Amino acid sequence: MTQFNDRAQERYFVQDYRAKPRIEGVEVVDLRRFNDDGGSMTELGRLEQGLHRDLPGFVVRQVNYSVLEPLAIKAFHLHKRQTDVWFVPPTDKVLLVLADVRKGSPTEGQVVRMILGDGNSRLVRIPPGVAHGCRNLRPASTSQILYFVDVQFSTDAQCDEGRIPWDHFGTDVWDVARE
Repeated sequence: MTQFNDRAQERYFVQDYRAKPRIEGVEVVDLRRFNDDGGSMTELGRLEQGLHRDLPGFVVRQVNYSVLEPLAIKAFHLHKRQTDVWFVPPTDKVLLVLADVRKGSPTEGQVVRMILGDGNSRLVRIPPGVAHGCRNLRPASTSQILYFVDVQFSTDAQCDEGRIPWDHFGTDVWDVARE
């Protein structure tokens, strides 16, 4: 068996390949991209009377589009009633940070990081009570988010767009993993 020098042996570790932690109610739906000579197309979902076929119980009430400046962090959004379903185009690269702050949830306190885009096409359902924020990982260009919600945005007393500070779960949650 190969021996390492003392410094390398001191710092040696085996990467954790176990399944990543999950948050109760967060769902990921892998989408199919259709490619041809002229480009690609991704079906984001089939709706029947506002119901998304692959996300049972989710009724689309509004569709939104956001642009993130290079390396920007947009955090943390939180809803009491609203479910979000996010899609980041495969040409972009966004770090999504989710944190379960629902009192009594089986995954209360769990923080999960995942990469959206980066060649993949998928939807992520974010239930009420799961704080969510994102960071554009592209240093020289914008990234985009298309998202569906089941509560229409309002600035009146019915507003469901709450926030907690960007560093509520620590500043390192936004760092690029260097493993």
